[in-house]
Formats: sequence, structure tokens, C-alpha cells
Amino acid sequence: MDAQQEISPEDVEPLALAGGVLDFEGLSIVENGGVSSAAGFRAAGIHAGFRADPQRLDMALVVADEPCACAATFTQNVFCAAPVTVSRDHLDGVSYGTARCLVVNSGVANAATGSKGLEAAEQVAEIVGAAVGCPASEVMVASTGVIGVHLNLSTFETGAPRAVLALRENDGSSAARAIMTTDTQPKEYAVSFSGDGIGYPGATFTVGGMCKGSGMIMPNMATMIACLTTDAPVAPNTLHTCLKRAVDLSFNKITVDSDTSTNDSCYLFANGAAAPGCKAFEPDGDALKLFNCALEAVCGTLARRMAADGEGATRLITVRVAGAATEDEADACARTIANSPLVKTAIFGHDANWGRIAAAAGRSGARFEQENVSIDIMGMPVMRKGLPVPFDEEEALRRFERPEVDIAVDLGAGTSTATIWTCDFSHDYVTINGDYRT
Repeated sequence: MDAQQEISPEDVEPLALAGGVLDFEGLSIVENGGVSSAAGFRAAGIHAGFRADPQRLDMALVVADEPCACAATFTQNVFCAAPVTVSRDHLDGVSYGTARCLVVNSGVANAATGSKGLEAAEQVAEIVGAAVGCPASEVMVASTGVIGVHLNLSTFETGAPRAVLALRENDGSSAARAIMTTDTQPKEYAVSFSGDGIGYPGATFTVGGMCKGSGMIMPNMATMIACLTTDAPVAPNTLHTCLKRAVDLSFNKITVDSDTSTNDSCYLFANGAAAPGCKAFEPDGDALKLFNCALEAVCGTLARRMAADGEGATRLITVRVAGAATEDEADACARTIANSPLVKTAIFGHDANWGRIAAAAGRSGARFEQENVSIDIMGMPVMRKGLPVPFDEEEALRRFERPEVDIAVDLGAGTSTATIWTCDFSHDYVTINGDYRT
């Protein structure tokens, strides 16, 4: 197993603020951890030929040694891609069941491709299943890239056997790179926890994962794709409940540009390999509680990395709303601020423009009286009781040099809170998206 280090409070604070205080005691970071850190999983990334550049990896494969529990969350975009439909069907339409592997291609989304696209996604599952040695029904498929382009199945026919030969344990870095589109860096993370004291003495459980996403990011499911693995014993239906909670606390709390992709998917595999022959975690037991903390820590870290790596981004922005009348109103207010192009461009310009924040809050639908509102930017009070507070502009410019900009808004209307992560809008965002197909 890879070397480990204890998680510090700084590592877990952002996720705790997203959905309430969580207990992360007992978790350890797996150094250089990722999607194949859990026992019984292997991963690979290769250049199969979906992209013209032979130096760019474009096909990822994650395989469990044996068929295992699998759960997923998918985009709620009505214009969903063919791989989403096929994978959902392979999980019996309930988003959980048994599976063996996940294959992801980048460069072609296989979305808006009609019946031909659906047939292609099914054939991909058959091709990969034959290479791995499992039924097509145990293959999850995902695609990311340009919409409206058909897949070249011959690329899978030559690539799948090569990907199987390239599978490795404890090395998911090539797979994490292979799923990237406009991402500037791979995103992977893993944590572990001991089974001592929770009914599994001597066992060490690991949760790891990888994700991609840089633009077209405001998941509602669960362009993001995530794959998570664990060697903990968790039943499929319980696994789905855990995944849905973790996704709601993390991937569903980020936005780059308010666009939900046609292909958003998040998969979680659990094989129980760290405790062979042992019973599954009890739904209300201490083991599952610690597993949830580990899963939420991994998802939260990956989500923040996605927000920080938004297309053209120069700053991660954390928007925290307190004092809302309801949780939904807190979320709506934080999300409206985070999605405001005027707020995002002000941050890029290092302008502590509190007026744009107040205006976004005012149109969010959250109920409040403006004379009760307070706003802080990077810890500096800029509004109290609905009125501006003088602040040092030079000090604000110094604080803008930080890699993360924190916006805190108290509506003074209740006790509900929400946190959303986003990024700034730079000139490069327009350039990247203006040139995306060309």
C-alpha cells in the first residue's frame, strides 16, 4: 500500500462547511493515491486514437478483479448521452447493481448521436467485456468530448486489449490523465481507515478516485466524469445511498459556468477485498459511518480541485452563505453568487466589488431584508446591516494574491447555511470555449 499521512484540519474543513460538521478522525491520506489504490482494482490510461495527438492519453480503463457492487449517479440533463443511457440500463435502471469495470474515452462525447450512438455504446461494452473477460452487462461506459460526433468502434477494438495489458495496481495516474479534456491537470485522491474498533480488526479500508471536469460544470445528479473505488464490503443499495449523499455534499456543490453536461456520471465500485469473507457494513453501524466520512473526504477534495481547475481559472472561489431561512434558499443564494459572471469577472480583476455580490443575493430568490445583510470578502468586512463598510483597497489587492478567494454572506434571516465552490472568469475562458470544436 502507498505511504500514508494523517489528514490535517485544513484538508477537511471545506467539505465540513458544505454540509455540516463531519468527523474525520481516523482517516489517513494515501500518498499519490487514486482510483486503483483500493485492493483488488487496477487501472490504465492509453492513447487509443480518439485524439490526433499520439502523446495524449484518451482511453481509461478501471477493472475490479471480480464482479462487485457498483452504484452511480448520472446527469439529469434530458439531452443525456448514449453512454449514460446504456450504463443506467446495465444497473437495472436503479443506478446500482453489480459490475466489473468502467471504460472512458475522451475526445468524443457520443451525445446527440441517436440510435446509432446507443448501438455504439452497447458495442463498446461488448468489446471491452470481451477484452476484460466479463459480460457486456458488467461494463460501465462513459464518454467525454465533442457533442454530435460518432464513436469509431475500431478504436475500441484495438485499444481495449492494449488497455487490459496496461492495467496496474496502485497507479491510477495514467487513467486520470486519459479522461481529461480541457482540464489542465489530472485529479485523483485516496484515503484509508482502520477496521479496528468497528468490527473488522486487522483490516485497512481504502477509498480512492479520479475525476475530470473543467468546463460545462454544474452537476445536477448526481462535462464531469468521476470513478471511485473501495475495498470495503458495502451492499449495492447501501452503496448508492452513500454515493448520493457524498455527491450532494461535493460534486453538486460546485459550478464553473452553470452548465450541466450531457455526460455527467459518477461511479462507485466496492469489492470488499480488504476484508474477504466478511459481512457487508451494517447500514447503521460505525463502519459505514467511517466509510461515509472517507467517501465524502475523497469526493469533496476532488470537487474542489475541479472548481479550482475551471477553464481559464486563476482563483478558486468559495462562497459561504449563512443566516438563510431554509437550506434551499441558502443554496440558491450561494449558487447565484457563484454563477454570476459579474462576480466572477470582478474576482479575476482583483476588484472587491461587494455590490455585485449583494445584487446576486438579491435576485437569488432567498428571502431576507437588506438591512440585515453582512458581507465579507477574504475576511474583510465590506458590508454590515446592508450598508457599505470602508476597507483598505491596498490590503484587498494583497489578499487577492491568495489562490483561494472566500466570500461570506450572512442574510440575517435564519440559521441555514450553504457552501458552493466556483472559480473566476478570465479572458482564457472565452478563448477556450470559442475554440472548443476547432
